[in-house]
Amino acid sequence: MRILIHGINYSPDLTGIGKYTGEMGAWLVKQSHEVDVITAMPYYPQWKKNPAYKGKIWFTEKIDGANIKRCPLYVPRNVNGSTRMVHEFSFFLSSSVYWFLALFKSYDILFTPYPPLIIGFWPYVYKLFHPKTKWVFHIQDLQVDAARELNLIKSKKLLAIFSKMELFWLKKADYVSSISTGMKKRILEKGVPESKYIMLPNWAETDFITPRSKEESMRNALGIPCDKKIILYSGNVGEKQGVDLIIDAAVVLKHVDNILFVIAGEGAAKERLERHANERLLNNILFLELQPYNKLASFLAIADVHLVIQKKSAADLVLPSKFMSILSAGGVAIVTAEPDTTLYKMVDENTLAYVCEPENVHAFVDLVKKVLQEDTTHISSKARRYAEANLSIDSVLDSFVKRISVTGK
Repeated sequence: MRILIHGINYSPDLTGIGKYTGEMGAWLVKQSHEVDVITAMPYYPQWKKNPAYKGKIWFTEKIDGANIKRCPLYVPRNVNGSTRMVHEFSFFLSSSVYWFLALFKSYDILFTPYPPLIIGFWPYVYKLFHPKTKWVFHIQDLQVDAARELNLIKSKKLLAIFSKMELFWLKKADYVSSISTGMKKRILEKGVPESKYIMLPNWAETDFITPRSKEESMRNALGIPCDKKIILYSGNVGEKQGVDLIIDAAVVLKHVDNILFVIAGEGAAKERLERHANERLLNNILFLELQPYNKLASFLAIADVHLVIQKKSAADLVLPSKFMSILSAGGVAIVTAEPDTTLYKMVDENTLAYVCEPENVHAFVDLVKKVLQEDTTHISSKARRYAEANLSIDSVLDSFVKRISVTGK
């Protein structure tokens, strides 16, 4: 098939939507599909323009066989609701150059990862000229719901406009996909018929991310003593994650000599968290940059306990993608999730991790102490087996492609 992917994030982004969209593009090329991508300059999760792309504006490159068409965009220093809207609108404008050219080319599939919400405009226009092309509107994050429930946008009028825009794309797309059953429920409640819904969960590269011993880990390279108990959070350091919980726990446990919290990643909240840790004179917390993907398996192996954290108000708006890599690595995780959410059910039904109430620092600290004292071999083994059976990129994407193929629904 000839496939056009249109998203604000793509490889070489190391986390989030860009990571999964880039892996999908590479996988589709390996299956002999022709893949074009209209995307922005890499900037995520650091929220800084990638130095390797300095001085470039509109240009094309190849990544893993896919034809990448890069567009400039505004990257704000301070990320908030207003600056993020300008950021997304700048990509909408700059990508129009490549979309004008795309109108003269026929594609079988349009694939648009959302957010940003504005991502639906150009595929909608393209469909007016190419009605036979199938459009997949893929939801990684229910952006409008998150903005409302996390109080990121306070204007009710603006939220109403965004809700109508989102619903319009959902109705016009041929397929709507998402990454979890909780998100599916919300999407169907918006009026999307189940017949056009596709489950497309995030995957793990189970052949690459495998369990490693402490001796095979990056502890020595990072100067972390072997006798330290490492509580690791790795990934996006944003507001939806509620990573403040780690700072609060580090305060409570600051007199426990052998516990070290490690936060590895980038994001809009990182500078604020570093400042708060310094103000509290915490020497039991270490901030690291996001580690290269080719070292991910050995990096994850530094941890005695992994953290998968999110705020209560973010329940079923997102499903933390980092958890898939943790499972593939056979990691032992503490997950903050409320009952009846997708994440809670996934963990509880398969005994994949320990679960804690979100935003409850006392319960979190007690659980950390408990996990560090237990034999967690059974959790590690179940995590890896679950990843092998359910999270293989081949099984997930093969099923997806069969569903959207031009031979029928």
